[in-house]
Amino acid sequence: MSTMVRIALVLALLSAAVFAEDISGKWIFNVETTAGSGTPTFVFKQDGEKLTGSYNGTFGSAELKGTVKGSDVEFSFETTVGDQKSKVVYKGKIEGPGKMKGSADYGGLGEATWTGSKQ
Repeated sequence: MSTMVRIALVLALLSAAVFAEDISGKWIFNVETTAGSGTPTFVFKQDGEKLTGSYNGTFGSAELKGTVKGSDVEFSFETTVGDQKSKVVYKGKIEGPGKMKGSADYGGLGEATWTGSKQ
């Protein structure tokens, strides 16, 4: 293997490690939908790539599960609106210490964009 290839591999591994941030803790999200906006609170507990925690916002309170892989974060929770159960899925990117953003799918009830800040 040439020296340049080895250097490139080492740099790629180091850059992946930089984004392996632990997002455990309390977060406030600003969520924008076509129906309005909201500021739900999430409390995350990260163990490696496994993510658990809780949601508290417009849809009440719920337990969540998800993953963190590098700078990619994805988590979901179930909610009931009226008589309809829905799975809410958030997907996004960690942008740096205490910041992330992405989109959400409210299981047939609509879509949103969001930004999150760690408290």
